[in-house]
Amino acid sequence: MQTIPAKHGVAVRLEPGQAIAVVNTHGTQVVDTWAFVADDLTEVMSMEHSRVENGRMIPPIGGDFFTNRRAPILTLEADESPGIHDTLMAACDRRRYERLGCTTYHRNCADNLAEALAALGVPPQPTPSPLNLFMNIPIHADRSLGQGAPVGHPGERVVLRAKRACIVALSACPQDMTPINGENRMPTDAHYEILPG
Repeated sequence: MQTIPAKHGVAVRLEPGQAIAVVNTHGTQVVDTWAFVADDLTEVMSMEHSRVENGRMIPPIGGDFFTNRRAPILTLEADESPGIHDTLMAACDRRRYERLGCTTYHRNCADNLAEALAALGVPPQPTPSPLNLFMNIPIHADRSLGQGAPVGHPGERVVLRAKRACIVALSACPQDMTPINGENRMPTDAHYEILPG
């Protein structure tokens, strides 16, 4: 089991058939998740295309996430959590924290993505809208969006299996100004494991 340090990101390469298990170690940590096609980084896992192709916010178990070219890239193989994940919200970035009142630099998922890719020798990429694992964004009757604490339990995991060679990036979201990472607003480590095909 490998660590995604609190407020930081990691990236890994997956071959077709390999999977990544993402673990909500403490039960309260959102993990922003991206996937890039290994031989063409302009083709990326797309939340908007996945919602259209599945006709739902999150694929069912055994269903696929799709790229911006409508090709399957990751299969949602297993989900031990209550299944509350977000596909609507953009990754946090420095401007998000400025709008929340930060006057100094705040770590953020967009920069975590860039750092994680750089560690693999991958040049900076535009930040796609992420799959926000374990993130609770309730849609209210008036169609407004809430920002709730995660509803899972420690140790629950999601397994994503690669349909093609890809780079998967994960960010243990640094959000500590809203309850996205729990009512105590304290980002924590999460973990991941590469599973064979």
